[in-house]
Amino acid sequence: MAKLSQHQVDSALQELSGWTVVNGKLHRDFQFADFVHAFGFMATAALIIEKMGHHPEWFNVYNRLTVDLTTHDDGGITKKDVELAKELDALAAKLL
Repeated sequence: MAKLSQHQVDSALQELSGWTVVNGKLHRDFQFADFVHAFGFMATAALIIEKMGHHPEWFNVYNRLTVDLTTHDDGGITKKDVELAKELDALAAKLL
């Protein structure tokens, strides 16, 4: 997978709700009603993530989840990251 150009990243951000670029990674903070909902999102997302074979950097504290997406092998944001961000958005839309 090739690293996206800045123009391609900017274009992708137009299609992603709540995502920004922080430290060269797609970044989003999710907030849920409580820990059970945050953990439920993570557990459900893990099945999607594993199927895609593309694992995020994420950090959970109680009802908050921070997600950063980058393709380490390609040195930046790729189409895989954008696709995973869209999948996470779709899942969050169902649960939030």
